[in-house]
Amino acid sequence: MAFPRPQKTDSEDVLYEYAVGALSRRMRSVAELKRLLRPRVEADTEYGQVLVELVIRRLKDQGYLNDAKYAAAYSSFRRDNEKFGRRRVITELKIKGVHGEVIEKAVESTYDEVSDEKQAREYLRRKRLVKPNNQKEAAKVFRQLTRAGFAAKTIFVILKKWDIDDETLTAFESELE
Repeated sequence: MAFPRPQKTDSEDVLYEYAVGALSRRMRSVAELKRLLRPRVEADTEYGQVLVELVIRRLKDQGYLNDAKYAAAYSSFRRDNEKFGRRRVITELKIKGVHGEVIEKAVESTYDEVSDEKQAREYLRRKRLVKPNNQKEAAKVFRQLTRAGFAAKTIFVILKKWDIDDETLTAFESELE
């Protein structure tokens, strides 16, 4: 089944209605919304670019679009529900087009009262990962915590408390480099 191409418009009101509908389904960053709106206008023309900017400005003025609020809500959701570490949240917000300074402030305020080790343990509990019995299972835990965005220091603290031998930990350190 082929999806129909988006209908092109030259009306600010039609584009605005589409943008509000998109924002009503879920929060979006400014960059995400621009990516969504560009196929609906003649993006290669100056008029199309101005139309997108007008709609974005209108949404910002009305308070429907705010990258700082988006980053704060997104990072607290990922911390509380997914139990991800700060590195993963930072990476995902960068992919979504949020500015670096906004990301830094939002993630810092979200994760400042959270212990990284406690967050990592909650992530392991959520994923039902238990103390590894061999090197292969330890590697699985190590890689999963790395993908979840936890710092190597935090991961090694957890693995040392689980009495993983130093040889295995050295192999993991070399894997990070």
